[in-house]
Amino acid sequence: MTTWAQAPAAWLVAACMLVAGCASAPKPATTGGAANVWAGRMALQVQDKPAESFSAGFELRGTARAGELTLYTPLGGSLAVLSWQPGQATMRSGGQVRQFDSADALIAQATGSPVPLAALFDWLSGRDTNVPGWRADLSRLNDGRVAAQRFNPLPQADLRIVLER
Repeated sequence: MTTWAQAPAAWLVAACMLVAGCASAPKPATTGGAANVWAGRMALQVQDKPAESFSAGFELRGTARAGELTLYTPLGGSLAVLSWQPGQATMRSGGQVRQFDSADALIAQATGSPVPLAALFDWLSGRDTNVPGWRADLSRLNDGRVAAQRFNPLPQADLRIVLER
């Protein structure tokens, strides 16, 4: 298994995709106004890059416009905190901070590929938003499960999220 320092792309992809492994049901929350909070487990597997397969606990807050994604180890320790707002995005991990112009730039840098952040929030909210190159399966959302598959551009990637109940 690779470490965060060795494979930042894998961690961010999994984090941003939020559609993997073992997570939990969506939890509404309020933080200075109505905001969404989802927590659970996620896994991301990039088909031709086994070293970039990823799974972690997560907590996602906010919206695609302004939010925060925290990734956790299996024992509950923090791996990284990704935060974004218009005009900037920040990744904090292991005492290091990296700045980006946008959440899209952060995700593209970390994953080597764009990730549909706005669609991810929609998928977790039960809206089957169409994204070119992606196919989401929301049929098990009531069970706290979301899956998405990227088929274009290659390499293919599978994202799985299991929400906490």
